[in-house]
Amino acid sequence: MDFFNDLVTNPGITKAMWPAFLETLQMTGISGFFTVLVGLPLGVLLLNTAKGGLTPIPWLNVVLSGVITNITRSIPFAILMLSLIPFATLLVGVSLGPVAASVSLTIGTIPFFARLVESALRDVSTGKIDAALVMGSTKMQVTRKVLVPEALPGIIAATTTTVVTLIGYSAMAGLVGGGGLGRLAYNYGFQRYDGTVMIVTIVIMVLLVQLVQILGDWLARLVDHR
Repeated sequence: MDFFNDLVTNPGITKAMWPAFLETLQMTGISGFFTVLVGLPLGVLLLNTAKGGLTPIPWLNVVLSGVITNITRSIPFAILMLSLIPFATLLVGVSLGPVAASVSLTIGTIPFFARLVESALRDVSTGKIDAALVMGSTKMQVTRKVLVPEALPGIIAATTTTVVTLIGYSAMAGLVGGGGLGRLAYNYGFQRYDGTVMIVTIVIMVLLVQLVQILGDWLARLVDHR
């Protein structure tokens, strides 16, 4: 009974939970948008500039793949976020809060998403690409009208995986001033030993992830015409 009574009387739930939930959505939404905006063309470049790609450029591929993508992916997110606080302050004018955290979230997940996009594009049949080239399509047309459309189910799956990852990262961001459900769970659940807030926060995070995954799987099946 104490648990259910806590659900309607605990200020951590009745007053702080909704704003924290909105901050999590804000972080995930902003960083998810810019991750796809930058990560999608980066994934296409990673494929096309590699050996055997449509436009092989070895030195550019080394820079994009070996330097930018791999090095960024190798840095643990918590360390990356702390190191990017000055850059976030310069970019958005604040060092704390969901908007500032979105900068680190975006930079941390762009290489991850780009690699997933590259993998999805690599699964497109080379026969379809060759057929488009034989029929006189330019390399840009092949990318826009063959590669990306054929890989769309995989790209949507990659986006879903990335958003789920961002939800988890946003919880970590809350521990270093990003706000959201992560900060709420830490302030109430850990520092005040409030198990009710911790349980409710976990349930909300799980439900949010499940909703994103179900929606992503449905969209992937919807665009898959194979």
